[in-house]
Amino acid sequence: MTLMASDSSADVVIVGTGVVGCLVAERALDAGLSVLMLEAGPRVDRWRIVENYRNLPPSMRLFHWDAPYPPKPWAPHLETRVAKESEQYLQLEGPNARAYLQGYVRYAGGATWHWAGICWRLTPEDMRLKSLYGVGRDWPFGHDVLEPYYTAAEYAIGVCGPSDPALQWPPNAERSKPYPMGPIPFGPGETRLTEAAARIGMMNLPAPQARNSGVSYHGRPPCCGNNNCFPVCPIAAKYDAATALPKIEAKGGKILANAVVYRVETGEKNAVEAVHYFDPNKVSHRVTAKLFVIACNGIETPKLLLLSKDDRNSNGVANSSDQVGRNMMDQPKLFAEVELAEPLWTGVGPVQSSSILNTTQGEFRNRYAGAMFRMENFARSPLGSAAALKKGLVGKALDTEIRRLSACTARLTVEHEPLPLPINRLTLSSKTDWLGINKPNIYYDVSDYVRRSAKEYTVPRLQQLASELGATSFQLSPEFLNSDHIMGGCIMGSEAATAVVDADCRAHDHQNLFLPGGGAMPSGTASNSTLTMAALALKAADAITAQLKHG
Repeated sequence: MTLMASDSSADVVIVGTGVVGCLVAERALDAGLSVLMLEAGPRVDRWRIVENYRNLPPSMRLFHWDAPYPPKPWAPHLETRVAKESEQYLQLEGPNARAYLQGYVRYAGGATWHWAGICWRLTPEDMRLKSLYGVGRDWPFGHDVLEPYYTAAEYAIGVCGPSDPALQWPPNAERSKPYPMGPIPFGPGETRLTEAAARIGMMNLPAPQARNSGVSYHGRPPCCGNNNCFPVCPIAAKYDAATALPKIEAKGGKILANAVVYRVETGEKNAVEAVHYFDPNKVSHRVTAKLFVIACNGIETPKLLLLSKDDRNSNGVANSSDQVGRNMMDQPKLFAEVELAEPLWTGVGPVQSSSILNTTQGEFRNRYAGAMFRMENFARSPLGSAAALKKGLVGKALDTEIRRLSACTARLTVEHEPLPLPINRLTLSSKTDWLGINKPNIYYDVSDYVRRSAKEYTVPRLQQLASELGATSFQLSPEFLNSDHIMGGCIMGSEAATAVVDADCRAHDHQNLFLPGGGAMPSGTASNSTLTMAALALKAADAITAQLKHG
């Protein structure tokens, strides 16, 4: 029988209520442990986010995914409504600062509120970059260790995907179970893309995605093709961690929203004894536990550890290696806006349903980055309308041009594999937020590894793909952009001198502190990171329950 947590104590205290924290919480509760979750931001109903989105002006409907999530003063995040606001919280510097302008939200449920739902697995090669290609780092365990956790994660969050092994990723890798649901069919745009890619040796695969395909799953309805996955699925067909919170409470877990953890407290033996949080009235509270999980995300977790330095941990908690906040990664992204001679008709189905991944693998990785290619499948009518209006057209001419641009334009995207580089570092800014907490400052350089890839490999391939689709114009983005896949700030490794956490995401410096999620990933690869984060959460959860149940 699970004992109930109180507002100030539990067997396991979890900081953060995103997908990682929720998966750990459910596993711990199932093992009979009491769980208290602390969330910096508010807890809101889905209808509120939908209404926020509906009330946005048309110019904010696309590419401003945080706009329906106005930040609370005590829990700031990137606000994309105007440029000045977007500079306020994340302090960015370096030659590619724009490529780390991350779009997470500090709400109960985390960034899965407005993620695409894509759930790619790593390949065995992705986990052995140092051994195979002489770059980056190796993972401290092999793909065979992670595979059962990938499968468990797919069933925990509800992932649909193809049953044909020829359409699955990674190629030629054993799966312990099939996907819980079949794939979502391609719309006309992705069908055209698949055919064009095949003609030039690129294989466009149906993406596994945490979205119900034709059936209900875990109490969520099937996807009905709203094409509104960004910034919120209005019917919860797509998994988001907000849908897990009621289940956690039903199992006996306790969730405190608007609780901004600002300090991790250690004791004489350097075990973590408590975390401290501010409420919206700036009142401090202390929470104790047997074991602590920090699952804020790849920026907020290292920030909290650095804020928590004390006499025993002069560089910050869990930072004897000086690696906390280093090795910050995301897939540097370029995109091309293209016009086509014939209609393509994106916008049928989810906003992303496929990716080209055979371009991520190869011996070339010893010199430059692999990359994932895809076409964004969102409906183009808002962009087409805006572009047609700018031309000064009226009447039938305006209507005709809106229809043409909505049907005959597309965005092609390429996301590059990053390397874990110590110079790409999060530190504490001298600037503080509303609570007086230091803001995160991030230095970011995509490195010559990525720049060479763009110059010699990915941009030429992107142009070739556009040409094969029948593009009549091709406009490439002028700089690398963020992909919102935050990794590396609490990097994993077997040696305490060079890593923050061990193979179970347990801090090397503190036996009762776990830091699972994207921050632990030793390699970023070119594909979406969420399923790997979820798998690491479940692996950590097994270690947590074993440690507390069996000592």
